[in-house]
Amino acid sequence: MKVLVPVKRVIDYNVKARVKPDQTGVDLANVKMSMNPFDEIAVEEAVRLKEKGAATEVVAVSIGPVQAQETLRTALAMGADRAILIQTTDDLEPLAVAKVLQKIIGEESPDVVIMGKQAIDGDNAATGQMLAAILGWPQATFASAVELSAGKAKVTREVDGGLQTLEVDLPAIVTADLRLNEPRYASLPNIMKAKKKPLDIKELASLGVDTAPRLKVVKVTEPPKRAGGVKVETAADLVMKLKTEAGVL
Repeated sequence: MKVLVPVKRVIDYNVKARVKPDQTGVDLANVKMSMNPFDEIAVEEAVRLKEKGAATEVVAVSIGPVQAQETLRTALAMGADRAILIQTTDDLEPLAVAKVLQKIIGEESPDVVIMGKQAIDGDNAATGQMLAAILGWPQATFASAVELSAGKAKVTREVDGGLQTLEVDLPAIVTADLRLNEPRYASLPNIMKAKKKPLDIKELASLGVDTAPRLKVVKVTEPPKRAGGVKVETAADLVMKLKTEAGVL
């Protein structure tokens, strides 16, 4: 059973994003980049499935600049068998990413695609759902537990009322939530081994996929600074402030 894991290169979650002076986007110059945390969870789950014998091959794929090779090498160091980089300097929208992944899936024929539920830069949480719709595959999103057996995937997902368990036929799309697992740290020997694992590079233009943007960014600004809180003496004062100042009552 082959597992395909898309991974994205994003600003490291410990770094505070800075807006460009002209407000056209986020400044990426001299900023530490790393694998999207939810994608890291997806890689860990795929590797664990291989270690359990439920999967035989884990393939990581990324869409981005040449520097995304570092992200893929991290996935290989975690336990992925090989990697594919679709090289482009364009910042693709979720629909375009889904179309590119559809092309790669057509070439690789994986049994299941495990991916992060969202990227922490765009926060769209849309690519997995769009990919499932384009492929016509079943989907199980926001997974907190995954089991593969006999051509089916049993996925537990977190919903407002508690936990929901779904069973979907393979091939399927599964998106990983925060509590699915705790990703491992890549050991030094595995980092060295990852340098010898195959990493195939393809140019985005060679795939013949329409990735033209459908959206236009008008302006990117910093969120407003939070005002300091106030103390009130009585419950009546609190109610009055909620009515007159906060306007929530």
